Amino acid sequence: MKQAKKILVCLSGGVDSSVSAALLLDQGYEVTGAYMKQWSDGKDISGVCSWKQDRRDAMRVAAKLEIPFVTLDFEKAYKEWVMGYMFEQYEKGKTPNPDVMCNKFIKFDAWLQKAMEMGFDAMATGHYAAVEDGKLLMAKDENKDQTYFLHQVTSEQLRHVLFPLGGYTKDEVRKLAQKFDLPNADREESMGICFVGEIPINEFLQQKIKKNVGIVRLSSGEEIGEHEGLAFYTIGQRHAKIRGLKSKIVSQLGGGDNTKPLFVLKKDFERNELIVGFDDDPLIHTQEVFLENVHWISGQRPDFPLECRVRLRHRQELQECLISEVDGAVLLKFDHSQRSVTPGQFAVLYTSDECLGGGEIV
Repeated sequence: MKQAKKILVCLSGGVDSSVSAALLLDQGYEVTGAYMKQWSDGKDISGVCSWKQDRRDAMRVAAKLEIPFVTLDFEKAYKEWVMGYMFEQYEKGKTPNPDVMCNKFIKFDAWLQKAMEMGFDAMATGHYAAVEDGKLLMAKDENKDQTYFLHQVTSEQLRHVLFPLGGYTKDEVRKLAQKFDLPNADREESMGICFVGEIPINEFLQQKIKKNVGIVRLSSGEEIGEHEGLAFYTIGQRHAKIRGLKSKIVSQLGGGDNTKPLFVLKKDFERNELIVGFDDDPLIHTQEVFLENVHWISGQRPDFPLECRVRLRHRQELQECLISEVDGAVLLKFDHSQRSVTPGQFAVLYTSDECLGGGEIV
């Protein structure tokens, strides 16, 4: 048995974090469970949050494991660094990833600092990832691997973090939950942005972002309808909601029966126009892209040019690419053209099973 170290385990109420706590306890660590409150409906923003039920489930797990339990409130920081970022990016016409910012500013910054202040040696979460000597490594379960969302952390932060599930598959974690007889062993997995809930994302965004009606055009130039505002559309989006759709034009160009779906190809901010087209349109494919605000986990930029692999979205198969510098900007060239590359999302970089970091797609 390992020498006991004080570990603060972030208990979300879900199975993954609960099994993480049970594994660490089983390995001889001195474990305390913590529920981190980040969201509740405010006066200015209305959403969906099950934090009370989540906290109850986390408390039940702590009671079952017979470990201390605390509740910590990070709601103010979350609304500033995650909610604020999300609305700001959407208003600029980009498609942000709030999960990345939550890990960067909240979980592995504010949470970790609090854990250190409270005298803990390390903090643990239920993420599917692995750490070795300050390096972020992919998890055993490639389908569940969450290094994409974790790529903005630093090597120094990782030295104070444990990911107990890095060597397990999701099926194995479910079996461990049954083995440990955890009260939430059969709980379903949560998906999506927690505070938005099941309401359409546009409806949620319109609480802060005003509509700005403009023209929708096919990539060939024909005007086919109106959009509600470029902020409410994302590159590659299928079946874009178009007001007053001139289906006759679309039908003529799309195969005659108007069943061929349209996809968002481009946003023209100068004209406030949305450019759409069909799945075989060349505009939906990209061979290279510039990145900004590139973050390297090690704190040091590697030598360019660098051949590595990249993931443009969670669970995408890793793609071969070449990173270089052009006039001080970071350029990413793909071996094979990529579909629906989306400004505001992140390109996350890998060599072998190590996550190097990543940057925002321009």
